[in-house]
Amino acid sequence: MNKKSIKTIDLLGEICPMTYVKTKLSIEKIKSKERLKFIYDSEEAKINVPKSIKEVGHKVIEIKHIKKKQFYIIIEK
Repeated sequence: MNKKSIKTIDLLGEICPMTYVKTKLSIEKIKSKERLKFIYDSEEAKINVPKSIKEVGHKVIEIKHIKKKQFYIIIEK
């Protein structure tokens, strides 16, 4: 995949299950093999979102901390 910029979705302040719901709705709008970057600050999201995303057939590309309580997940449809 080329190095074009990845759209970032800010989900700071969201809590489960809305973190997953909003993540899934965003992924449904993109094409296969496209990626989105989601920013979260919910510890539950760090566990639940990757697990649920994999269960529906998408790929977790990267999970990385930005600040003490913030992290991002890059997901490929």
